[in-house]
Amino acid sequence: MSGVRAARLAVAAVIPAELLLVLCLASGMRIPPWAAVAAETAVLGVLVLEAWVLRGLYAAGRARGAGRGPALRGAVRTVVPVQVRRLLVHELRAGASLALWITRRRHGVGAGEHAAPYTGPQTAMMYGFVFVSVIETIALSVLIPWPAVHRVVLVIDVYGVLLMLALHAACVTRPHVVSADGSLRVRYGALFDLRVPADAIASVRVDRRYPEGRLVRLGEDGVLDLIVGSQTTVTVELARPLPFVRPLGAWGEACGLRFHADDPAALVAAVRAGREAATAR
Repeated sequence: MSGVRAARLAVAAVIPAELLLVLCLASGMRIPPWAAVAAETAVLGVLVLEAWVLRGLYAAGRARGAGRGPALRGAVRTVVPVQVRRLLVHELRAGASLALWITRRRHGVGAGEHAAPYTGPQTAMMYGFVFVSVIETIALSVLIPWPAVHRVVLVIDVYGVLLMLALHAACVTRPHVVSADGSLRVRYGALFDLRVPADAIASVRVDRRYPEGRLVRLGEDGVLDLIVGSQTTVTVELARPLPFVRPLGAWGEACGLRFHADDPAALVAAVRAGREAATAR
């Protein structure tokens, strides 16, 4: 277990440490040879440790009768912290959402299902951030005289612009979804995804509020707020508590749910119509 714990700590530290070293070298900063050798030796040691721990966990999984895929996935889950895995998965899904956005397709919306967008309050802000970042990139390309530093800053700025666009694309292409039976899927891009079965919904109504706090907030009363642009417009009373996963992997349990939809009346009507149709059958 000590080897696994050391590997988990190392994998959470090696990526930013290596990135810092690369940025220093690319910017032309003089680094003592002994420091560079020590840093690369440490990184190599971490990689060897990761490989050794993963190999042992993979072999143990195979010995228990697991297939190659499940054994490898189990080893990775054990070594790589869930926060790191979720961040990597989120960035991959956000990048894929750019392709969906360009082709005007949506994720997880089937035939006959009601899609409810929720990006209205944040669209202008996101485009404002992108515009400011583009202006900053152009200004720095003129002001920075050192080619190495300019290349590093350019890569970082372009990546930042693409990441902001990808985050917004993930929200556009992953709307809330109301199924034909009145069940509900509440999402925020690739960061949050909660399925609410129809029989878990006691009531649903339009209810505009302006809560303060971060994106996902669980109040003392057990009500989960999914806040977009400092507001929520729909309140769902739950018939039973529902577990949910926070963006970085922590679990919680909600007794009620408040979230934003650009057209809350249409979403509420779709939920009620689906539940009535399912009851009539």
